[in-house]
Amino acid sequence: MNFATYRTVKIRREERTLLESGNQTFDTEQGAAFRYRLGAFIYDTIVLCGIWVFSIVIIVTVSGREFTGAWSQTLCFLEAFTFFCFFWMYKGQTIGMLAWRLRLETHGVFTLRKALLRFCGELLSIVTVGLGYFWIWIDRDRRSWSDLLSGSRVVRYSKRVSAN
Repeated sequence: MNFATYRTVKIRREERTLLESGNQTFDTEQGAAFRYRLGAFIYDTIVLCGIWVFSIVIIVTVSGREFTGAWSQTLCFLEAFTFFCFFWMYKGQTIGMLAWRLRLETHGVFTLRKALLRFCGELLSIVTVGLGYFWIWIDRDRRSWSDLLSGSRVVRYSKRVSAN
């Protein structure tokens, strides 16, 4: 089921394709800037830390023991993977991306395989101290390593102003 339509408009003597979905317009010409992605990353990190604290408090309360070591790290990793993949696959944007008006754009359906590749790209970018995110400044379409690996990109949309 496709809720979006494409149209081509002329803006300052150049054609751009806009993706319209409800009351949002996506500029499909260029990806989202680094500062918006960084803001979304910070928001998502705060939400994810809250999820981690909540789950660890429940486990410690129920078990009555410390929750450290490989099990705690594995749980946090799986929660992060589930958090990001769920939102990417079913909403096309995480909570942080929603706050910064960012959306994941891909050709076709964003599958679990694409989500796994995107998550691996995100991990690789973090492990290399942000090098994958700084790639946005090199790529002409503003794609990060996770965008390139998953065959997707992050775009910023603007709210349409209603005539009412």
